[in-house]
Amino acid sequence: MQYNASPAASARNSYELVGRRIQRLIAAPGVQKVQAITVARNDDESPDAWRQVIQEIEETSGVRIERLDGDTVRIGWREYCEA
Repeated sequence: MQYNASPAASARNSYELVGRRIQRLIAAPGVQKVQAITVARNDDESPDAWRQVIQEIEETSGVRIERLDGDTVRIGWREYCEA
């Protein structure tokens, strides 16, 4: 028997995967030193999940989102935000 996830479960899973990927990128030691990173949506990631994650990051105090071309953003915090 094949299990098909509901659309809501798939959307939630996509959202969580996008969030985890960005969290891993931000946690990298080199990124922590410069306190900024440029991230693009992967082709296999839901555009809706991408927008939701970026919007939630943008609402975080001390974080700045700079929208670049297409689905690419620069996320900065602390000193980068003050520059």
